[in-house]
Parts: sequence; C-alpha cells; structure tokens
Amino acid sequence: MGVNLNGQDPVRNRRRRRRTKPVAEINVTPFVDVMLVLLIVFMVAAPLLTVGVDVSLPKSAAGALPSESEEPLTVTLTADGAIVIQTTEIPEVEFLTRLRGVAQERSDDKVFLRADGSIPYARVMQVMGAMNAAGFGNIGLVTDLGGPTFDGSDG
Repeated sequence: MGVNLNGQDPVRNRRRRRRTKPVAEINVTPFVDVMLVLLIVFMVAAPLLTVGVDVSLPKSAAGALPSESEEPLTVTLTADGAIVIQTTEIPEVEFLTRLRGVAQERSDDKVFLRADGSIPYARVMQVMGAMNAAGFGNIGLVTDLGGPTFDGSDG
C-alpha cells in the first residue's frame, strides 16, 4: 500500500483502532441521580403517612420518644369515645381480643395511646388496663409539644 499525506500507513491505523477495548466501568452518575430523587420523594411522603385520626391531644412539656425500626402500634380514643387501632375503628367489646391478636403478631410490646383531651382520665386508664392485659407492657402517651411546665413557663 502506500503512505497517505500525513506520512502514516492507513492499514496500521485501522489495526490500532480495532485494538481498543470497550470501557467496562459502571457509570454511577445516573444511579446516584435516581437515588437522590427517591430520597427526596420519601422525605416528602413520610410525614404524610402518619395516622390520620383527628384528635385534639393535650399539650405536655415531655420530649419525644426515640424512633423504632418497626412501625409503632397506635391506639386512639376520639372525643366521641370511639376506640381506633391504627386507622380502624373497633367496637369496645372486640377491643381486647383484637389487641391480643395484634400482640401475638408483633415482636415489640410498645404501643402509643392517643387520647382526646376531653376524654375522662378514668376512661384512659380503662383502655390502658386493657392494653396491658392484652400483652402490651410498654405504653407511651402521645401529647402535643409546648404544654405548661411545673416552673410556670409554657414549654
């Protein structure tokens, strides 16, 4: 053959091009982009997944409990006296049996009790006693932050 104008052999140049191997590295930039979008979606959606029973909680100066890996069980006493487990209203006669069934399925004995501020104290204690009898020994009372303290200041 001949030499082209640049002084290079065209056959030799073709062989060099064929010898280059494809790049076998993973491009992680699109993966990171997708993960960041998913992270933002879950950060926005997580607060919207809280239990949706409307209750006027009393205010307290107590701090928040540490979060758990398992979704916490929530029992709610509404202002009209209804008992709600998570988002399902339960008749009072079935409350204890339903709680016992739930206790057998769960590994954690923690339960949160949300009671409307207008519910009498005796009724709240009655429900707490039923929860304890069903096998839940770790009961947390849910309140809103910013309530009065013993030193006279508002939380």
